[in-house]
Amino acid sequence: MNQRTIRKPVEVTGIGLHKGEPIKLRLEPLGEDAGIIFYREDLALNIPLSPKNVIDTKMATVIGNKRGYISTIEHFLSTVYAYGIDNLRVIVNGNEMPIMDGSASSFSLLLDEAGIKEQSSPKKIMRIKKAVEVRDGAKFVRLEPSKKATFNFTINFNHPIIGRETQKFTFGTKEFINEIARARTFGFARDIQYLQSINLALGASLDNAIGLDDNRVLNPEGLRYNNEFVRHKILDAMGDMMVIGYNILGAYSSYAGSHKLNHELTLKLLADASNYEIVTVKKSKSRSFEKSFA
Repeated sequence: MNQRTIRKPVEVTGIGLHKGEPIKLRLEPLGEDAGIIFYREDLALNIPLSPKNVIDTKMATVIGNKRGYISTIEHFLSTVYAYGIDNLRVIVNGNEMPIMDGSASSFSLLLDEAGIKEQSSPKKIMRIKKAVEVRDGAKFVRLEPSKKATFNFTINFNHPIIGRETQKFTFGTKEFINEIARARTFGFARDIQYLQSINLALGASLDNAIGLDDNRVLNPEGLRYNNEFVRHKILDAMGDMMVIGYNILGAYSSYAGSHKLNHELTLKLLADASNYEIVTVKKSKSRSFEKSFA
C-alpha cells in the first residue's frame, strides 16, 4: 500500500462554529512525504500538523502559533484518518474549520468528490509497541499494541438521554462511513446560552449539533444512531490521534476522554521512541489493517 493524496482540488463553504461566519475550505493535493499542512489563507500562514503545534484543547483541538490558529480540526481529521490520506494542503480563510452538520459526513463527501490518488512511495504508519496511558482521576485514554486498529470508548453523563454508553469500533474506511462519520457533536442548551453570551458558539444551531435540554433531545429529527453521543467521541478521538500525522496500528481505549487527554496522550507517546515505530504498511505484517482502507 502506498501513500495517498487527492486527485484534484475541491472546496466548500460552511459556517464556523464559534464566530458564526462563513468559512471557505479548500483541499489541494501534495507530493509524497509532505504530510498534512494547514494554511491560513488570510494570514499567509502554514501550520504543519503536529502535536507540538496544538495550542488549545478546551472546546476543540486547535493548532497554531503566535501569528494565528485554526480551531475545530478534529472532525475533518477523522475523515483524513479514515481515508488514509498522507499528504494534503488544507486551506481556510479564517480561524476555524467549517462545522458543516457537526459530524464528518460532509468531509467524507468532499474527499469522495476529490478522489483518492495513490502515490509512488510506501505508506508509513505508526505501530504501537508499548502501552501508553494518561489519566485524570477516573478518566483515561490509552494506546496499546494490537494487530488491528480499534477504538473502544465509554462515556457516562448524568443525563436521562445519554447516561452510560459504550462503543467498540474496528477501523475500516467503509465502516467509518457507515458507523461513525454521521455522528454529530452535541451540547446542552444551558451551556450554549452562556457561550453565546461571551461571543462563542455563535454558529451553533440544531443544524450542526445535537441539542439537549435537561430532559430531551431538541432536534426534531432525533438521533442518527441510538448511541450517537459515544460514536461522536470515537470520531473526535480518531481526529485527535491523526494530529500525530500517521494512521495508528494499535488499540485506543478511553473512559470519559477529552481533547485535552487525547493531546496529552500523543505527547506522552512521542516522548519515548520505544513506545512506537514508524513502519510501512507492508512491514507492519497486518494484512487486515491494509485491507481496512479498501
